[in-house]
Amino acid sequence: MRPAFATTWKGSVQPRKQRKYQYNAPYHVKGRFLAVHLSPALRKQHATRAARIRKGDKVKVLRGNHKGKEAKVDRVDPKHTKVYLARIEHSKPDGTKTPIGFHPSSLMITELDLEDKKRKAKLEKKKKKE
Repeated sequence: MRPAFATTWKGSVQPRKQRKYQYNAPYHVKGRFLAVHLSPALRKQHATRAARIRKGDKVKVLRGNHKGKEAKVDRVDPKHTKVYLARIEHSKPDGTKTPIGFHPSSLMITELDLEDKKRKAKLEKKKKKE
């Protein structure tokens, strides 16, 4: 049985409660977990530290076996808090390749996809505040 999401939850030191909060969170809250740090150049340009990652952004991997690689975002999975990158795959023993899911905290956005007018306007609005 899955208990209802607690909107009044303020935080806990216990990792099990943090994991439970993230697992049971509704999609509009899970979207906030997909925020990724911007590169120093983008940080100065847009006057913000992080942005929600989306398909088409170019990112750099900061942790793991693929550290240092840059690739475009192929798919974003908010349900499992994973980001799949183009051309970064795992080779299985039978020869097939499967995409690797990265956690947003181990990525850094190096190039934003600003084709979406709403996203561009949101970043401009933050820039004007400064």
